[in-house]
Amino acid sequence: MLRVQDWMTAEPIAISAGASVAVARARMEHHDIRRLLVNLDDGQLAGIVTWGDVAEAWPSPFSLLDSGEVRGMMESILVDEIMTTELVVADPETTMAEAASLMFEHRVGALPVVKDGKAIGILTSSDILQGLVRILVQPSLADSRD
Repeated sequence: MLRVQDWMTAEPIAISAGASVAVARARMEHHDIRRLLVNLDDGQLAGIVTWGDVAEAWPSPFSLLDSGEVRGMMESILVDEIMTTELVVADPETTMAEAASLMFEHRVGALPVVKDGKAIGILTSSDILQGLVRILVQPSLADSRD
């Protein structure tokens, strides 16, 4: 049986709830990711912040603010002000079918994978697609369909 722990991204990139939106954006850009798990100081999962959350908080490029003012404003807004706290999560032992169903049902693109209140991974729609591609290109599976 396929389990989340086999398909998730382990040790996901995270950020502190007290970090600024500017730091969150920079971290997302640096790692080329669209989501950051948000942790409390004790390492417990507090929420998730997405690229969409950051973009929504960020002033329009058509605003009358100069880049220094924008940077200052975004350094004063904290991640915990824009993050999602009502999370849909998976356990490492959750089946892939259950995880995909949860993502579809709740219209989310990722599930934090949680054990003892701490995020140990993240399962994204990209992880699922990559896993399906691996399955589809395995010669033994392709031959068995003939």
